[in-house]
Amino acid sequence: MTEQDEPAGRTDGDAFILDIGLSWLASKSAYPMWLSAEDSARFVPPDPVAAQLGPVEGAVGTVHRAVALQIGEDARRLLSSALPDDVLCTVWLGATAGYFDPAAHGLSGREWMARIEQTGTTSVRDADAMFVPPAPQPVTDTDLRRRVMDQIGTVADGLERAADERSLPGLVPALEQVVTGACADLGFRLFLRAMKEYFVPIDENRCEAFTALGESFGYPEFLVDDNLNVVVVG
Repeated sequence: MTEQDEPAGRTDGDAFILDIGLSWLASKSAYPMWLSAEDSARFVPPDPVAAQLGPVEGAVGTVHRAVALQIGEDARRLLSSALPDDVLCTVWLGATAGYFDPAAHGLSGREWMARIEQTGTTSVRDADAMFVPPAPQPVTDTDLRRRVMDQIGTVADGLERAADERSLPGLVPALEQVVTGACADLGFRLFLRAMKEYFVPIDENRCEAFTALGESFGYPEFLVDDNLNVVVVG
């Protein structure tokens, strides 16, 4: 998370925050899942790109401010990196289980991240006209990068098989490039989102290791383990 926003455990509606930033946005990709039941009943699908940006536009008013600010921060972390476009596309497809492919709508990975960042900045400015997007603050600590890479390595085979079955080869190497070439924090959250989207099974010990690493990043409670496929043995 950015330095100016402390981890938040609840939204204004007293519901637990289960994710932040781009990984939160990825969890909302399968519209109209992010709509209320009442809105879903009368929902007419708009332009797919606009639908994907809808949660970004409404984030400031519907979730904790830290969630909304982290969207722009995460996008800027990727945009400021030297990661190739195919990596950005692959990790987004992996985090959304392929629900929304920017390329299918004429957008490169960088163009899609730029649209997210611009929409997020506009949304925050609607609530705070003085808001100036800060320079990205990626987590580049060598030890944290190593620890994230170690955890990805423990489940790499299972995650890659699951992604291959959805016609998304190369997901694990792409996630690793985010960790080493952009940000350990964002790379770990996108990895967790992919694990949840593909429902890759892990045991309780692995879940505890993921949770301990999440604590090092100051994640909100339940961000790590919510919806992970934890198999209890015995």
